Amino acid sequence: MNRKKKILVVEDYPGDQKMISMVLEKENYEVITAMDGKEGVGKARQEKPDLIIMDVMMPEEDGLDACKTLKTDPQYAHIPIVIHTSIQDSPIILREIQKVTESPYADAYIDKPCDPEVLVKIVKKHLEK
Repeated sequence: MNRKKKILVVEDYPGDQKMISMVLEKENYEVITAMDGKEGVGKARQEKPDLIIMDVMMPEEDGLDACKTLKTDPQYAHIPIVIHTSIQDSPIILREIQKVTESPYADAYIDKPCDPEVLVKIVKKHLEK
């Protein structure tokens, strides 16, 4: 019996966290959650997920710092990270996200609110790698 793929959703907005979790659970993924980057890094280390969906603007530690922490640690660098954020309208922050997503710190980028079908496609694509 194959084990379910485990996805960590790091999102401080409960509505988005619930929506993403429901979409992924419907696709038969095991979903674990965290409310900020600091908790997300801790859960990634504890749970060793197959993929991480990471918001950017969060309390404690933002998503970009959390991505950098995980991607620079050889034990966790292989885990695909999908950046998920609504800040695409800010040119300065968008440039920073693009720097991160073009570097080894993130593997994909998806806008908020995300289309569930697009979310599932991106997740499947990165889990197949």
